[in-house]
Amino acid sequence: MSAGLGRFERYLSLWVALAIGAGVGLGLAFPSAFAAIARLEWARVNLVVAGLIWVMIYPMMLKVRPGSLRAVGRRPRGLALTLVVNWLIKPFTMAALGVLFFEHLFASLVPPADASQYIAGMILLGVAPCTAMVFVWSHLTRGDAAYTLVQVSVNDLVLVVAFAPIAGLLLGVTDLTVPWETLVASVVVFVVVPLAAGLWTHRHLARGADAEAAIDRLAGALKPASMLGLLLTVALLFGFQAETLVASPGRVALIAVPLALQSYGIFALTYGLARALRLPFNVAAPAALIGTSNFFELAVAVAISLFGLGSGAALATVVGVLIEVPVMLSLVAFANRTQGWFAAPQPPP
Repeated sequence: MSAGLGRFERYLSLWVALAIGAGVGLGLAFPSAFAAIARLEWARVNLVVAGLIWVMIYPMMLKVRPGSLRAVGRRPRGLALTLVVNWLIKPFTMAALGVLFFEHLFASLVPPADASQYIAGMILLGVAPCTAMVFVWSHLTRGDAAYTLVQVSVNDLVLVVAFAPIAGLLLGVTDLTVPWETLVASVVVFVVVPLAAGLWTHRHLARGADAEAAIDRLAGALKPASMLGLLLTVALLFGFQAETLVASPGRVALIAVPLALQSYGIFALTYGLARALRLPFNVAAPAALIGTSNFFELAVAVAISLFGLGSGAALATVVGVLIEVPVMLSLVAFANRTQGWFAAPQPPP
């Protein structure tokens, strides 16, 4: 990530750490202001955070061409890898780690009733693959924009039919209800709207003589805004949960351990399989990052509806929100350092 913003991007982890500190500090100093922002929701999707994520996603959507979307079907291995990891592996490893840590390794530190709640929250995270931020992680690894879009879209289609049965099976709940309004709102806000804007912009700029150069210039001009959107998103997420972090730091740390282990483990597995399948880097990196990240809006919504706002399950999903950005940035940095392990990106057939 050394091109474009240069020194700023090379120290992105530092800026994110400062944003985390600023978010926690501001959240403690101005809790009513953050509470007011948190209430700006549509179907449990925070509109301010959604706007910031949209700013981050839009430059990637500029790279999507209708023809490249059709070509994805001719390269199915990366898509198959994403589906297998997300739906046949990830939910079950998350449940297994929850049981391992909270029924065994941390059994003496957490009451059994709380432990079962934390396991439930972890399971909900594991059954909800990411929709929004994955576009940001793919963009930071210079992933194939069209391929990433198809991977996310197919995941969303599978989620419609697979989320409730798998989550219900692992939770032992037979009447689990999917919050359709959250799912639909997220797909519209994070996929449909930015994609439509990107395609419209591409079509408008394509009327000129040097269309590709014009699109590249626009994407480059928007890059600082995209990075600023990431930092503001981090600050808001940590500001929203500042009081939870201060009130229960020990519990937050305990929950973070298996969640982080799950993230790094799933990434390692998917990245290794992508290398074995000889996928190009711009497909392999997004595939691994998609498998690693979570659809936390959906997980939080279901945890609250099933167990209540103040439940341990809701806390576990919130911890998933808090660790996601630092963990994913570390994986983005690792992927960019190891892109030489993979074949060079190939143009779509």
